[in-house]
Amino acid sequence: MLNQRLQQKLLQKLSPQQIQMIKLLEVPTLQIEERILKELEENPALEEGQEEDEDIRQDDGEEEEDFEASDRDEEEFTLDDYIEDDDIPEYRLQANNTSRDDEKRSEIPFSAGYSFQEHLESQLSLRDLNEKQKILGKYILGNIDDDGYLRRELVNIVDDLAFLQNVETSEEELEEVLAVIQDLEPAGVGARTLQECLLLQVEKKSSRTPADDLVHAVLKNYFEEFSKRHYDKIIAKMGIGEDDLKAIIDEVLKLNPKPGGVYSDPFSKSSQPIIPDFILENTESGFDLHLNSRNLPELRLSSAYRTMLQEYSRSRSNKKEMKDAVMFVKQKIDSAKWFIDAIRQRQNTLLLTMNAILEYQKEYFADGDETKLRPMILKDVSEMTGLDISTVSRVANSKFIQTEFGIIPLKFFFSEGLQTDSGEEVSTREIKSILRDCIDNEEKRRPLTDERLTEILQEKGYQIARRTVAKYREQLNIPVARLRKEIGEKR
Repeated sequence: MLNQRLQQKLLQKLSPQQIQMIKLLEVPTLQIEERILKELEENPALEEGQEEDEDIRQDDGEEEEDFEASDRDEEEFTLDDYIEDDDIPEYRLQANNTSRDDEKRSEIPFSAGYSFQEHLESQLSLRDLNEKQKILGKYILGNIDDDGYLRRELVNIVDDLAFLQNVETSEEELEEVLAVIQDLEPAGVGARTLQECLLLQVEKKSSRTPADDLVHAVLKNYFEEFSKRHYDKIIAKMGIGEDDLKAIIDEVLKLNPKPGGVYSDPFSKSSQPIIPDFILENTESGFDLHLNSRNLPELRLSSAYRTMLQEYSRSRSNKKEMKDAVMFVKQKIDSAKWFIDAIRQRQNTLLLTMNAILEYQKEYFADGDETKLRPMILKDVSEMTGLDISTVSRVANSKFIQTEFGIIPLKFFFSEGLQTDSGEEVSTREIKSILRDCIDNEEKRRPLTDERLTEILQEKGYQIARRTVAKYREQLNIPVARLRKEIGEKR
């Protein structure tokens, strides 16, 4: 039986321009530079330089003559250039914008680096594989992540190859090719688990020692106990002493849990230099905050394009070519206007947000003392600026400020608050700092449990629950007490 129902929903849809604005707000300085350069290359109606004050919207009858004169003179923007193809050759966008200094810089050799994937592919090409194995090997390499692991199951790769490349294979065939890949450098590449990665590294050692045999036995047979630091169980099951176990631990620590990291792309996000988005200086008159404009060029509309639009629009020609030309030029100008406004709005929003953070945390910015950080959440900044919480979050994400005491991520200034016995509100960052100090100075043979850490904090006047201590410990990436236990002499 079919039922018909009338349902009303209220949906909010973002326009493509709104989505682009959100993306511009999120990206840091280094990427916004790349985005501006890309827009300058793609849109000839956008150019570098300050906006001209002169008003080009003239209504006198001499405008058409001026345009034709300038068109015959130096301007190369003609109707024929645009009615055939919207894709403007790259040389036309760059030829008139290259200075002698730029030409000199272009002569300097620039190394693009040698990526991890290229490193593996070059090795695999030297192996004795048939054509099908080469296809399988290339696809497997494409699924190896930057850490060097194969995260995708072989059964899923079988399906991928069948649907995407029309290649029929089996898990057994893939296992054979994977074995070849796991024999490549760096040792441990192509592993599917940490255990397999470490075992591959031990097995690939050119000269095996009795210690290596013990390490291999522990990793193969007692990996779970080893990862959970149940050392007593390993000692009992293998019949070894504490000195042997300590030697095993030392050898495992020499292995690389992320073999791909050695060959990481020098231009990956993780290896890019940190470019501060804001620069803060403490002066005699107070704080001086400004955006890091570094290599950000001034943007303006092309006067030639604006003149073209006026002339084309006033033309009485009904030819399709002329209408297409008007539409093309108008589209480019509108796009350039929007981009200029979007960049300005981005800069204003960044400054508005950072000024609010500066005002809220001015005691900290005075001397960099972390204990002076006030509890602050996104809502606090949102209320100060009138911006939406999601907007504040996007500004704080991946942004940095340069201060007299270092370059600091904006996320650093956000934390929740707790009250002490005296009723004073303190930042959770202060609690975390005390936790870290306690754990750094603990007896490693008998590490402090969450219950004991809670007692220590309460003794210091911080009323805090054990589950909250556990949460802060996890946020600090500190494992539980059992996993912090070490074998060795007492301190």
